[in-house]
Amino acid sequence: MRFLAIFFITMLVGHIALATPINIIAAENFYGQLAKEIGGNNVNVNSIISNPNADPHLFAITASTTKQIQDAQIIIYNGANYDAWMEQILKSQKNLVVINVAKLMQLDRPGVNPHLWYKPDTMPALAFYLAKLLIKIDPSHESKYKENLAKFLKDNQRVQAVIAELKAKYTSLSVTATEPVFNYMTDAIGLHMQGLDVQWKIMNDTEPSPKMLSDFLDLLNKHKVRLLFYNNQVTEGITQNILTQAQKNNIQVVGINETMPPDLEINTWLLNQLNHTKLALQTGNK
Repeated sequence: MRFLAIFFITMLVGHIALATPINIIAAENFYGQLAKEIGGNNVNVNSIISNPNADPHLFAITASTTKQIQDAQIIIYNGANYDAWMEQILKSQKNLVVINVAKLMQLDRPGVNPHLWYKPDTMPALAFYLAKLLIKIDPSHESKYKENLAKFLKDNQRVQAVIAELKAKYTSLSVTATEPVFNYMTDAIGLHMQGLDVQWKIMNDTEPSPKMLSDFLDLLNKHKVRLLFYNNQVTEGITQNILTQAQKNNIQVVGINETMPPDLEINTWLLNQLNHTKLALQTGNK
């Protein structure tokens, strides 16, 4: 399987002897949840960004954040300038095993869409990497880590199946979004994403020009798109205006979480978002 090759594009972990449960800190809770699913009872996981009702772009480092990281044995963070605050903290830390997901996926470069967790092969690749890493650190529980990995990959097949189903039905259908949060997934489905210039402006907290915004609203007002993906953790005026225009024009809206809601497994979360997309596409076709 091609994911196995990914293990060797980041640093190789030598023979490390760490006590279990292994203390893992994830910058974002979806990576923390994956670590829980692969590590099971042999890991202790804390996620720094975990509130699905807050804008993660507004996160600020606190003393407790720094303390959490100091106590970690393994750090997982997104990279791609999404959580640059983590890189600042890590400069002063030593003897940590660090996983930069953007580097793992060979997407650690300027201008890349940072919402890597919605890329369909990111979570399986990270699951493989974590399982191999935990086996190196804690070989006495190798069979359990492999069992947890197998379960995750089996569940993930349902995610891949829905993506394939939607791609077969809706390839090249035009859609838009308030931010490029879900765009890796829409690319996998084959949807034609419109209005990217405005999406990136909003994501980077910069003001789109009047012409850019007018052209974007035309997508909704003139029904040039089937649906709007809406980052429901961002409630600023411009995004609220876009949402209002979509609803006024009976454009289907799919709310996308940038941070995972609590008490869900990764594959359940991804399936929920895909099924909401599926329902919106079906409804918009009537």
